[in-house]
Amino acid sequence: MQTVPPIAVLTAPTAAGKTRMAIELALQAGRVEIVSADAFLVYRGLNIGTAKPTLPERRGVPHHLLDVAGVSENYDVARYVQQAQATIAGILERGNTPLLVGGTGFYLSALIKGLPLTPKSEPQARAALEQELLERGLDALLTEIGASSPFEARRMERNPRRVLRALEVFRQTGRWPGEFGTTAPAYTYRVAAFSLPSELLESRILERAAAMFAAGWSAEAAWLASQVDPGTWPRPTVWQTLGYEQALAVARGELRVQDAQQAASQATQQYAKRQLTWFRRQLGAEILEPEAARRVVADWLAQR
Repeated sequence: MQTVPPIAVLTAPTAAGKTRMAIELALQAGRVEIVSADAFLVYRGLNIGTAKPTLPERRGVPHHLLDVAGVSENYDVARYVQQAQATIAGILERGNTPLLVGGTGFYLSALIKGLPLTPKSEPQARAALEQELLERGLDALLTEIGASSPFEARRMERNPRRVLRALEVFRQTGRWPGEFGTTAPAYTYRVAAFSLPSELLESRILERAAAMFAAGWSAEAAWLASQVDPGTWPRPTVWQTLGYEQALAVARGELRVQDAQQAASQATQQYAKRQLTWFRRQLGAEILEPEAARRVVADWLAQR
């Protein structure tokens, strides 16, 4: 473990305003560089539907781990942790302060607690499980996991790739991924999490979805479909990005914009609830009001 002060982490559910807050905090403190902890901001070409901050919006604050992967790449948590730790090391070597910002709970947990020491995936076993998922469905596989370990089933968050991986590991070893140890984190962290009142967050999610469609989200989804077939099973990682399925349906004339906005917003609201649960249970974070989180992080950044 390197003897450096704990790295500040600012997290919040999607659409709560963490990106703007982080940039304002970085400008206020000076010599701060932002390290993203978002599973979909890593992809080049996904800008509108991921609410990726534009260069003007970044206001000169250095941002890292944006646009580091092509949409056809299978970017995973191990690669994220390796890149994030290397990025943090570089920032510290420059004499600057890293600020970790994002809402992908699995990425944050792996960085803060360490990567699970699970065995490597075996292609043949994985292929058999993918076929089983296609035939039996996600709910049946989750039920199987839950019968043995309700905790592990909750950890899956209905993510097909995580379900397949959990079953692969269990059938290979008799243990669930959550039962394995983890690698030692390279740094220590302190987490500030915040949210908005539920009604306000829901309205912001709706407004953001409308703005994204107005900005060309459906065209961006059509471009993504031209690069990565959304019909592949299991669905490619990049097609798990919220709302792109609905945006593509608009581009293909299969769904009205108004209906797509509503469906995408509902999916995002459900995801926001899961994020808050993860922050509390997995990160042990208290959910603060926005201004309280701002003050806490500002104090951390000043302690350099």
